[in-house]
Amino acid sequence: QVQLVESGGGLVQPGGSLRLACAGSGTIFSIDAMGWYRQAPGKQRELVAVITDGGGTNYADSVKGRFTISRDNAANTGYLQMNSLKPEDTAVYYCNAEVRSRWYSHRVNYWGQGTQVTVSS
Repeated sequence: QVQLVESGGGLVQPGGSLRLACAGSGTIFSIDAMGWYRQAPGKQRELVAVITDGGGTNYADSVKGRFTISRDNAANTGYLQMNSLKPEDTAVYYCNAEVRSRWYSHRVNYWGQGTQVTVSS
């Protein structure tokens, strides 16, 4: 089994920063793409940023220039550095990863439980 556990959420003032982490544990041979999604109350879950196993990245237009996604492949951990936070960034942030449990396994998509980010003065 594989688990993804997010951490680093919390309450921050507008203009502040937070760093989210997503730690994978269990039977993991490799992780292909890792992504961060968010869901605000009454809204659909949306992609925030994604990073491939090769380090290629893609961001939602709303966070470009403010958020940075990264990963530590040896630690099976992904990160989302969030700077210049705005009230509209308030949401539950979810980690997503495409995991291979064995070298011969197909990829399986896993989600973390989510971490709340609240941007408010």
